[in-house]
Amino acid sequence: MAGHSHWAGIKHKKALIDAKRGKLWSKLAKAIIVAAKMGGGDPDANLRLRYAIDDAKSVSMPKDNITRAIKKGTGELEGGNLDEINYEGYGAGGVAVLCEVLTDNRNRTAGEIRKIFEMSDGKLGSTGCVAWMFESKGLIIVSGKNVTEEKLMELVLEAGADDVRPDGENFEITCDPAVYQDVLSAVKQAGLEPEVNSITRLPKTTVDVSDPDVARKVLKLMERLDDHDDVQNVSSNYNIPEAVMKEIGEG
Repeated sequence: MAGHSHWAGIKHKKALIDAKRGKLWSKLAKAIIVAAKMGGGDPDANLRLRYAIDDAKSVSMPKDNITRAIKKGTGELEGGNLDEINYEGYGAGGVAVLCEVLTDNRNRTAGEIRKIFEMSDGKLGSTGCVAWMFESKGLIIVSGKNVTEEKLMELVLEAGADDVRPDGENFEITCDPAVYQDVLSAVKQAGLEPEVNSITRLPKTTVDVSDPDVARKVLKLMERLDDHDDVQNVSSNYNIPEAVMKEIGEG
């Protein structure tokens, strides 16, 4: 994937995790609560819960916090009343933006998300306005330092992956969510530690943003949305060419 996509910022985001650990744990706890609420508190029988717990463990979330979140989801403790909502809209330059949200107050969150869009020359849209532009995929990113593209492709395609693409110094593996665990296990069993692994929404096509001012507004919108306590995941279809990233000082 050329230029700067949403995923190119993940490494930078991971470096900020320590500074925002409390907020991150809060978001992950919400994901665990909803997963347990929907499918029960046993991670062996609830795949979504298992993934949520794995995400929490990957950033050293304490076991007590994880257990408490599961109990809130199953109703053993209070605090499990969360709604799962998607907010859709457009950023500067007409890029599509899809926010996955968990909230205990729909009205408050809707107002805050709308304001964030407007602050960055964007606009919150109606349900379904951009969701069709994205598809749910398993995404695994590994460093290219320890494996060749040919070897990695052979490994993950055999496990059921759709594709392997170079992304800078890394390789981006995509797969159907149904085989995500198989592909992830194959990668780890080969001794490769993923830089990123998650089930997310990826754009079917991308929109090039070549105007530096528009690019700044798009990146600021992403940053503000990602920083909101109720936002679990933000997907967008923008692609900022490397030359533009360097011009605005983000390259």
